[in-house]
Amino acid sequence: SVVACKLAEIMVDAGIPAGVFQLLPGVGEIIGPFLVNHPQVSLIAFTGSQNVGCKIFADAAVLRPPQAHLKRVIAEMGGKNALIIDASADLDQAVKGVVTSAFGYSGQKCSACSRVIVVEAIYPLFLERLVEAVKSLVVGLAEHPATQVGPVIDAEARDRIQQTIDKAKAETSVALEVTPPEDGYFIGPVIFEDVDPQSSLAQAEIFGPVLAVIRVPDFAEALRVANSTVYGLTGGLYSRTPSHIEQAIAEFEVGNLYINRDITGALVDRQPFGGLKLSGVGSKAGGPDYLLQFMEPQTVTENIQRQGFAPLEDLD
Repeated sequence: SVVACKLAEIMVDAGIPAGVFQLLPGVGEIIGPFLVNHPQVSLIAFTGSQNVGCKIFADAAVLRPPQAHLKRVIAEMGGKNALIIDASADLDQAVKGVVTSAFGYSGQKCSACSRVIVVEAIYPLFLERLVEAVKSLVVGLAEHPATQVGPVIDAEARDRIQQTIDKAKAETSVALEVTPPEDGYFIGPVIFEDVDPQSSLAQAEIFGPVLAVIRVPDFAEALRVANSTVYGLTGGLYSRTPSHIEQAIAEFEVGNLYINRDITGALVDRQPFGGLKLSGVGSKAGGPDYLLQFMEPQTVTENIQRQGFAPLEDLD
Protein backbone atom coordinates (compact mmCIF):
# COMPACT_ATOMS: atom_id res chain seq x y z
CA SER A 1 0.00 0.00 0.00
CA VAL A 2 0.98 3.65 -0.32
CA VAL A 3 1.02 3.95 3.48
CA ALA A 4 3.41 1.00 3.85
CA CYS A 5 5.73 2.42 1.18
CA LYS A 6 5.76 5.79 2.93
CA LEU A 7 6.57 4.10 6.25
CA ALA A 8 9.52 2.31 4.61
CA GLU A 9 10.71 5.65 3.24
CA ILE A 10 10.54 7.24 6.69
CA MET A 11 12.46 4.34 8.27
CA VAL A 12 15.27 4.68 5.72
CA ASP A 13 15.39 8.47 6.15
CA ALA A 14 15.58 7.98 9.93
CA GLY A 15 18.78 5.97 9.47
CA ILE A 16 17.66 2.42 10.24
CA PRO A 17 20.52 0.03 9.31
CA ALA A 18 20.29 -1.66 5.92
CA GLY A 19 18.52 -5.02 6.05
CA VAL A 20 16.79 -4.44 9.38
CA PHE A 21 13.49 -3.28 7.85
CA GLN A 22 12.08 -4.84 4.69
CA LEU A 23 8.96 -3.95 2.72
CA LEU A 24 7.51 -6.82 0.69
CA PRO A 25 4.85 -5.45 -1.68
CA GLY A 26 2.35 -7.92 -3.01
CA VAL A 27 -0.91 -9.74 -2.38
CA GLY A 28 -1.43 -10.67 1.27
CA GLU A 29 -2.96 -14.04 0.39
CA ILE A 30 0.34 -14.98 -1.29
CA ILE A 31 3.02 -13.28 0.80
CA GLY A 32 1.32 -13.96 4.15
CA PRO A 33 1.30 -17.78 4.01
CA PHE A 34 4.85 -17.82 2.62
CA LEU A 35 6.18 -15.81 5.57
CA VAL A 36 4.11 -17.64 8.20
CA ASN A 37 5.28 -21.05 6.98
CA HIS A 38 8.92 -20.16 6.38
CA PRO A 39 11.25 -22.06 8.78
CA GLN A 40 13.49 -19.03 9.36
CA VAL A 41 10.69 -16.82 10.67
CA SER A 42 10.78 -16.60 14.48
CA LEU A 43 7.95 -14.20 15.32
CA ILE A 44 4.79 -13.05 13.57
CA ALA A 45 2.97 -9.83 14.53
CA PHE A 46 -0.46 -9.70 12.93
CA THR A 47 -3.36 -7.25 12.86
CA GLY A 48 -6.53 -8.35 11.09
CA SER A 49 -9.54 -10.62 11.27
CA GLN A 50 -10.12 -13.43 13.75
CA ASN A 51 -10.29 -16.07 11.01
CA VAL A 52 -6.93 -15.12 9.55
CA GLY A 53 -5.36 -14.73 12.99
CA CYS A 54 -6.45 -18.22 14.07
CA LYS A 55 -5.13 -19.66 10.79
CA ILE A 56 -1.76 -18.01 11.47
CA PHE A 57 -1.66 -19.56 14.95
CA ALA A 58 -2.39 -23.01 13.51
CA ASP A 59 0.19 -22.74 10.72
CA ALA A 60 2.86 -21.25 12.99
CA ALA A 61 2.59 -24.25 15.33
CA VAL A 62 3.80 -26.64 12.61
CA LEU A 63 7.55 -27.39 12.63
CA ARG A 64 9.12 -27.24 9.17
CA PRO A 65 12.72 -28.48 8.65
CA PRO A 66 15.30 -27.16 9.32
CA GLN A 67 13.33 -25.12 11.88
CA ALA A 68 14.74 -25.47 15.40
CA HIS A 69 12.54 -23.00 17.27
CA LEU A 70 8.89 -22.38 18.14
CA LYS A 71 7.35 -19.41 16.36
CA ARG A 72 5.78 -16.75 18.53
CA VAL A 73 2.60 -15.01 17.39
CA ILE A 74 1.35 -11.58 18.48
CA ALA A 75 -2.19 -11.11 17.20
CA GLU A 76 -4.56 -8.17 17.31
CA MET A 77 -7.83 -9.39 15.87
CA GLY A 78 -11.46 -8.35 15.72
CA GLY A 79 -14.01 -7.00 18.13
CA LYS A 80 -17.75 -6.72 18.69
CA ASN A 81 -17.44 -3.81 21.03
CA ALA A 82 -20.24 -2.64 23.29
CA LEU A 83 -21.13 0.58 25.05
CA ILE A 84 -23.49 0.27 28.02
CA ILE A 85 -25.83 3.17 28.80
CA ASP A 86 -27.38 2.92 32.25
CA ALA A 87 -30.27 4.90 33.73
CA SER A 88 -27.97 7.43 35.41
CA ALA A 89 -25.98 8.27 32.27
CA ASP A 90 -25.54 11.80 30.99
CA LEU A 91 -27.40 11.35 27.70
CA ASP A 92 -25.78 14.34 25.99
CA GLN A 93 -22.40 12.81 26.66
CA ALA A 94 -23.54 9.27 25.85
CA VAL A 95 -25.09 10.10 22.46
CA LYS A 96 -21.99 12.01 21.39
CA GLY A 97 -19.71 9.16 22.49
CA VAL A 98 -21.74 6.51 20.68
CA VAL A 99 -21.82 8.50 17.43
CA THR A 100 -18.06 9.04 17.54
CA SER A 101 -17.31 5.43 18.45
CA ALA A 102 -19.69 3.82 15.94
CA PHE A 103 -19.40 5.99 12.85
CA GLY A 104 -15.92 7.52 12.95
CA TYR A 105 -13.86 6.15 10.03
CA SER A 106 -17.16 4.65 8.84
CA GLY A 107 -16.93 2.04 11.60
CA GLN A 108 -13.75 0.60 10.07
CA LYS A 109 -11.78 0.30 13.31
CA CYS A 110 -11.37 -2.85 15.37
CA SER A 111 -12.16 -0.70 18.42
CA ALA A 112 -15.38 0.76 16.94
CA CYS A 113 -18.67 0.46 18.81
CA SER A 114 -21.05 -1.91 17.04
CA ARG A 115 -23.40 -2.63 19.98
CA VAL A 116 -25.14 -0.20 22.31
CA ILE A 117 -26.76 -1.84 25.31
CA VAL A 118 -29.35 0.42 26.91
CA VAL A 119 -31.38 -0.16 30.07
CA GLU A 120 -35.16 -0.14 29.65
CA ALA A 121 -35.80 3.01 31.72
CA ILE A 122 -34.06 5.32 29.24
CA TYR A 123 -34.17 3.23 26.06
CA PRO A 124 -36.88 5.20 24.15
CA LEU A 125 -35.38 8.60 24.94
CA PHE A 126 -31.81 7.51 24.20
CA LEU A 127 -32.76 5.91 20.88
CA GLU A 128 -34.73 8.99 19.80
CA ARG A 129 -31.80 11.28 20.54
CA LEU A 130 -29.29 8.93 18.93
CA VAL A 131 -31.31 8.75 15.72
CA GLU A 132 -31.59 12.54 15.52
CA ALA A 133 -27.84 12.93 16.06
CA VAL A 134 -26.94 10.40 13.36
CA LYS A 135 -29.37 12.00 10.89
CA SER A 136 -27.18 15.09 10.95
CA LEU A 137 -23.99 13.27 9.91
CA VAL A 138 -22.61 14.24 6.51
CA VAL A 139 -21.73 11.26 4.30
CA GLY A 140 -19.34 12.08 1.48
CA LEU A 141 -15.85 12.10 0.05
CA ALA A 142 -13.08 11.89 2.61
CA GLU A 143 -11.27 14.93 1.19
CA HIS A 144 -14.26 17.24 1.80
CA PRO A 145 -13.85 19.14 5.11
CA ALA A 146 -17.56 18.78 5.96
CA THR A 147 -17.57 14.98 5.62
CA GLN A 148 -18.12 13.04 8.85
CA VAL A 149 -18.68 9.56 7.38
CA GLY A 150 -16.51 8.72 4.39
CA PRO A 151 -16.46 5.72 2.06
CA VAL A 152 -15.50 2.22 3.14
CA ILE A 153 -12.22 0.84 1.89
CA ASP A 154 -13.30 -0.83 -1.37
CA ALA A 155 -16.16 -2.28 -3.40
CA GLU A 156 -15.83 -5.69 -1.78
CA ALA A 157 -16.26 -4.20 1.70
CA ARG A 158 -19.21 -2.08 0.54
CA ASP A 159 -20.99 -5.09 -0.95
CA ARG A 160 -20.27 -7.31 2.07
CA ILE A 161 -21.59 -4.71 4.51
CA GLN A 162 -24.68 -4.09 2.38
CA GLN A 163 -25.43 -7.82 2.30
CA THR A 164 -25.20 -7.89 6.10
CA ILE A 165 -27.61 -4.96 6.33
CA ASP A 166 -30.09 -6.54 3.91
CA LYS A 167 -30.04 -9.81 5.84
CA ALA A 168 -30.53 -8.04 9.17
CA LYS A 169 -33.52 -6.10 7.81
CA ALA A 170 -35.39 -9.38 7.43
CA GLU A 171 -34.92 -10.09 11.15
CA THR A 172 -34.70 -6.72 12.90
CA SER A 173 -36.34 -3.29 12.80
CA VAL A 174 -34.40 -0.40 11.32
CA ALA A 175 -34.45 2.78 13.39
CA LEU A 176 -32.48 4.77 10.82
CA GLU A 177 -30.78 4.23 7.48
CA VAL A 178 -28.97 7.22 6.02
CA THR A 179 -29.01 7.31 2.22
CA PRO A 180 -25.41 7.41 0.92
CA PRO A 181 -24.11 9.03 -2.29
CA GLU A 182 -24.71 6.82 -5.34
CA ASP A 183 -21.19 6.86 -6.77
CA GLY A 184 -18.38 5.40 -4.69
CA TYR A 185 -17.84 2.90 -1.89
CA PHE A 186 -20.41 4.45 0.42
CA ILE A 187 -22.54 2.92 3.15
CA GLY A 188 -24.75 5.34 5.04
CA PRO A 189 -24.96 4.91 8.83
CA VAL A 190 -27.55 2.31 9.83
CA ILE A 191 -29.10 1.85 13.28
CA PHE A 192 -31.03 -1.31 14.15
CA GLU A 193 -33.31 -1.27 17.21
CA ASP A 194 -34.37 -3.94 19.71
CA VAL A 195 -31.72 -6.29 18.39
CA ASP A 196 -31.62 -9.85 19.74
CA PRO A 197 -28.32 -10.15 21.69
CA GLN A 198 -27.70 -13.61 20.21
CA SER A 199 -28.40 -12.67 16.59
CA SER A 200 -25.59 -12.56 14.04
CA LEU A 201 -26.02 -8.79 13.92
CA ALA A 202 -25.07 -8.64 17.61
CA GLN A 203 -22.41 -11.34 17.54
CA ALA A 204 -20.44 -11.05 14.27
CA GLU A 205 -17.97 -8.29 13.43
CA ILE A 206 -19.18 -6.13 10.54
CA PHE A 207 -16.45 -3.49 10.21
CA GLY A 208 -18.73 -0.81 8.87
CA PRO A 209 -21.14 1.97 9.95
CA VAL A 210 -23.77 -0.41 11.33
CA LEU A 211 -24.98 -0.17 14.93
CA ALA A 212 -27.11 -2.64 16.90
CA VAL A 213 -29.10 -1.12 19.78
CA ILE A 214 -30.04 -3.69 22.42
CA ARG A 215 -32.65 -3.20 25.15
CA VAL A 216 -32.08 -4.78 28.60
CA PRO A 217 -34.03 -4.58 31.87
CA ASP A 218 -31.17 -3.53 34.14
CA PHE A 219 -27.43 -2.95 34.47
CA ALA A 220 -26.63 -6.52 35.53
CA GLU A 221 -28.18 -7.85 32.33
CA ALA A 222 -26.40 -5.17 30.30
CA LEU A 223 -23.05 -6.39 31.58
CA ARG A 224 -23.96 -10.01 30.90
CA VAL A 225 -24.97 -9.19 27.32
CA ALA A 226 -21.82 -7.15 26.79
CA ASN A 227 -19.73 -10.19 27.74
CA SER A 228 -21.75 -12.63 25.63
CA THR A 229 -19.55 -12.56 22.51
CA VAL A 230 -16.29 -14.36 21.74
CA TYR A 231 -14.54 -11.00 21.52
CA GLY A 232 -13.05 -8.81 24.23
CA LEU A 233 -11.31 -5.81 22.70
CA THR A 234 -12.85 -2.51 23.80
CA GLY A 235 -15.93 -1.63 25.80
CA GLY A 236 -17.43 1.29 27.61
CA LEU A 237 -19.94 2.48 30.15
CA TYR A 238 -21.82 5.74 30.50
CA SER A 239 -22.95 6.01 34.11
CA ARG A 240 -22.99 8.31 37.12
CA THR A 241 -23.48 5.41 39.53
CA PRO A 242 -20.21 4.57 41.35
CA SER A 243 -21.21 0.96 42.05
CA HIS A 244 -21.90 0.35 38.36
CA ILE A 245 -18.55 1.82 37.40
CA GLU A 246 -16.77 -0.37 39.95
CA GLN A 247 -18.62 -3.47 38.75
CA ALA A 248 -17.78 -2.74 35.11
CA ILE A 249 -14.10 -2.37 35.96
CA ALA A 250 -14.18 -5.72 37.76
CA GLU A 251 -16.36 -7.72 35.35
CA PHE A 252 -16.33 -6.20 31.84
CA GLU A 253 -14.33 -8.71 29.76
CA VAL A 254 -12.34 -6.35 27.56
CA GLY A 255 -8.72 -5.37 27.19
CA ASN A 256 -9.51 -1.65 27.03
CA LEU A 257 -12.39 -0.25 29.09
CA TYR A 258 -13.56 3.35 28.82
CA ILE A 259 -15.81 5.08 31.34
CA ASN A 260 -17.94 8.07 30.29
CA ARG A 261 -16.11 8.62 26.99
CA ASP A 262 -15.90 7.15 23.51
CA ILE A 263 -14.18 3.76 23.11
CA THR A 264 -11.80 4.47 20.22
CA GLY A 265 -8.55 6.39 19.89
CA ALA A 266 -6.21 4.75 22.41
CA LEU A 267 -3.02 6.80 22.82
CA VAL A 268 0.48 5.32 22.96
CA ASP A 269 1.92 5.31 26.50
CA ARG A 270 -1.43 6.44 27.89
CA GLN A 271 -3.85 3.64 26.97
CA PRO A 272 -1.82 0.58 25.86
CA PHE A 273 -4.06 -1.27 23.43
CA GLY A 274 -4.96 -4.94 23.12
CA GLY A 275 -7.79 -7.38 23.69
CA LEU A 276 -8.88 -10.55 25.47
CA LYS A 277 -10.64 -13.73 24.35
CA LEU A 278 -10.64 -14.04 20.52
CA SER A 279 -9.70 -10.40 20.07
CA GLY A 280 -6.02 -11.08 20.44
CA VAL A 281 -3.03 -12.13 22.46
CA GLY A 282 0.27 -10.57 23.46
CA SER A 283 1.38 -7.48 25.36
CA LYS A 284 -0.57 -4.34 24.65
CA ALA A 285 0.60 -2.17 21.76
CA GLY A 286 1.84 1.20 22.93
CA GLY A 287 2.75 -0.17 26.35
CA PRO A 288 6.16 -0.28 28.08
CA ASP A 289 6.74 -3.99 27.45
CA TYR A 290 5.45 -4.37 23.89
CA LEU A 291 8.84 -4.26 22.13
CA LEU A 292 10.27 -6.83 24.56
CA GLN A 293 8.20 -9.44 22.72
CA PHE A 294 10.49 -8.97 19.71
CA MET A 295 13.62 -9.81 21.73
CA GLU A 296 15.12 -13.02 23.11
CA PRO A 297 15.81 -12.61 26.84
CA GLN A 298 18.87 -14.38 28.22
CA THR A 299 19.92 -14.87 31.83
CA VAL A 300 23.69 -14.95 32.45
CA THR A 301 25.19 -16.06 35.76
CA GLU A 302 28.94 -15.86 36.38
CA ASN A 303 30.99 -16.88 39.40
CA ILE A 304 33.28 -13.89 39.93
CA GLN A 305 35.05 -15.34 42.98
CA ARG A 306 38.27 -16.46 41.27
CA GLN A 307 40.28 -19.42 42.55
CA GLY A 308 44.01 -18.98 41.82
CA PHE A 309 45.47 -17.14 38.86
CA ALA A 310 45.22 -17.80 35.17
CA PRO A 311 48.14 -16.91 32.88
CA LEU A 312 47.64 -13.66 30.98
CA GLU A 313 47.29 -14.05 27.25
CA ASP A 314 48.73 -11.94 24.42
CA LEU A 315 51.24 -10.14 26.67
CA ASP A 316 53.51 -9.39 23.70
